[in-house]
Amino acid sequence: MEQPRKAVVVTGFGPFGEHTVNASWIAVQELEKLGLGDSVDLHVYEIPLVVHVGVSGMATTVTLEKCGHNKGYKGLDNCRFCPGSQCCVEDGPESIDSIIDMDAVCKRVTTLGLDVSVTISQDAGRYLCDFTYYTSLYQSHGRSAFVHVPPLGKPYNADQLGRALRAIIEEMLGVLEQSEGKIHCRHKH
Repeated sequence: MEQPRKAVVVTGFGPFGEHTVNASWIAVQELEKLGLGDSVDLHVYEIPLVVHVGVSGMATTVTLEKCGHNKGYKGLDNCRFCPGSQCCVEDGPESIDSIIDMDAVCKRVTTLGLDVSVTISQDAGRYLCDFTYYTSLYQSHGRSAFVHVPPLGKPYNADQLGRALRAIIEEMLGVLEQSEGKIHCRHKH
């Protein structure tokens, strides 16, 4: 029996502030060239997992974000917009965790011995990245992930970022499959 195809949607951001070339978008384009293997389609919109990618000027590692936050948005975006309520979803929970065990993903990727360091964060920064992540987690009931990459060349190049993203998403799919296997088993009994 043929395995059902998996759908993964990956997003990046365009230029903003001092990031005239946004490493997140470059990394995503590299990932698109590499693909995620024959059984994964990056262009199908029936979405079991949404992976957002953003750049962080403070990051020196590729960072897996555990959760999105609802309140505390004060920075204006490129269109000079900021939500008047300073929150993503009125009356939404304070924060929402991804259903993906980011600690497990981080450990698994680290054991692969890539030339890229991967770390964990619980604060996506209360700007576009955090806003996107929270809103996505809210809409998808936790079936989202957010990966922060450092600016290009500080220290990783496009190829390294693309390969790191591929490894991370493959491990996310593995962790997701395992946890869903456990849930499925529990429902059978």
